[in-house]
Amino acid sequence: MNSTKLPRHIAIIMDGNGRWAKKKHIPHVAGHKAGLTVAHQVVEYCVKKNIEVLTLFAFSSENWRRPADQVSYLLQLFTTMLQRDAKKLHEQNVQFRVIGDCSQFDQKLQKQIARAQKLTAKNSGLKLLLAANYGGQWDVTQAFNKIALQLKEGQLTVDKITPEIIQSHLSFADLADPDLFIRTGGEMRISNFILWQLAYTELYFTDVYWPDFNVTELEKALHSYAHRERRFGAISEQLVEGHHA
Repeated sequence: MNSTKLPRHIAIIMDGNGRWAKKKHIPHVAGHKAGLTVAHQVVEYCVKKNIEVLTLFAFSSENWRRPADQVSYLLQLFTTMLQRDAKKLHEQNVQFRVIGDCSQFDQKLQKQIARAQKLTAKNSGLKLLLAANYGGQWDVTQAFNKIALQLKEGQLTVDKITPEIIQSHLSFADLADPDLFIRTGGEMRISNFILWQLAYTELYFTDVYWPDFNVTELEKALHSYAHRERRFGAISEQLVEGHHA
């Protein structure tokens, strides 16, 4: 694939692990374990293709409502992944970040997150963002809380609040917004993912469950993206004129 047609930032909701396991008549947790293997493959692919940013939706702020044993397993899997993979990510020159409210995680997991982020902070390759205890509405709310505090302290006036100011207080404000959003598992909704940042993102939905989302399936999404015309509110003729200007 022509590298100029590749997205700079890919965001993925990794959905369908439980249904994949149910279809195979195996324990629910086996689906999440298989899904982690796929996540590794997708990360490696993005490293090889020099993708700038990959954001994976691992655990939403709504996932706390799931059965306690499932939540416990997901968090344990997260902890194990950090213990096992942080060094490998560092060796691959990947910069690892977690976006979301980590304060609700236990101290062990918080320390693992901090350790992995510190280890990889200066890496210049793929920026891997893991959305954990994250919600798009939470993200916007915490941004407005910061802005409200600046207003209260006189650091900002109401007339200076612009979309750019709001954007600067959101998660990963220093990075490009997603170019391509992928959701596996057949659901066709955004599910409170990165709402503000998806304003002009190309959306791709597939019925394939996440554990079956191999590199071939990822390339299908990338080919779909490559054949789309991103106008950002303009019309096709304006894009052509701008290209020849």
